Amino acid sequence: MVDAGVWEEVMMSKIAEMKTKIEQPRLITGRTRVFGILADPIYHVKTPQTMNALFDSHGLDCVLVPFHIAPAGLPALIDGLRKIQNFGGFIATVPHKLAMLDLCDEVTDAARHIGAVNCVRREDDGRLVGTMLDGIGFVEAMRSRGTDPSGMRVFLVGAGGASSAIAFGLADAGVSHITISNRSAARALELAARLAAVYPALSISTDDREVERHDLIVNGSTLGMRPSDADPVDFTRIHAKHLVADAIMEPAMTPLLTTALSKGCEIFLGKPMLDSQILLMARHMGAFPSN
Repeated sequence: MVDAGVWEEVMMSKIAEMKTKIEQPRLITGRTRVFGILADPIYHVKTPQTMNALFDSHGLDCVLVPFHIAPAGLPALIDGLRKIQNFGGFIATVPHKLAMLDLCDEVTDAARHIGAVNCVRREDDGRLVGTMLDGIGFVEAMRSRGTDPSGMRVFLVGAGGASSAIAFGLADAGVSHITISNRSAARALELAARLAAVYPALSISTDDREVERHDLIVNGSTLGMRPSDADPVDFTRIHAKHLVADAIMEPAMTPLLTTALSKGCEIFLGKPMLDSQILLMARHMGAFPSN
């Protein structure tokens, strides 16, 4: 039999060894594959924490870092990233999703229909291949909560990259109607036309005066990110039967979600949309070895 004291010493030694490994920071070396997220501003992004946790959990020698880049500097940055041989790809967020459509060498059909790109793979020869995953992430985040958007009437705020992706994601999920509300009426009409071209049977409107007649309210715009922002919808029109979602991740509880919760609505926060697409992003960027 093993002496109890010896067994205890062995076990304590193994526990200490495991603790040291857990607490030891991940080592970045010359072999590490580098990925990025491009945004302006950058303070609110949650992707580095989430993606690096995914890399760690799969034992991948990869790291994702934030790049704070203004729109004027985006083309020059993209040109430079093409030339970095240990750079694998990047995630594009506000305000770069629309611009990335023209800066990529190739985009998926989904990105082309939506008119925006949020995830880009750098091929070995420097070519950039973009896709759009926001819509898939939004719908899957709802479904993970047990909510199926099929048949719903949707009031969507925004007509930019995230809003467009959410609109196409919801249309593909079988919603019955989408009303697009945007500060620029021309952009709302343009999104409506793109939706109609792909989903001709979908009921679509840009008349945003009747919020009450919808099942789901979605803020896909940046309104609510800053205290000085205007309200994305008329808060007095929100009632307890509404489902209310916001794509903003910082702050987690936006004025829209805070108001909706106070009125008894079921709410959907922004970060689950990222969580639902993070593995798809890593796979598109080539972080996982190909079989």
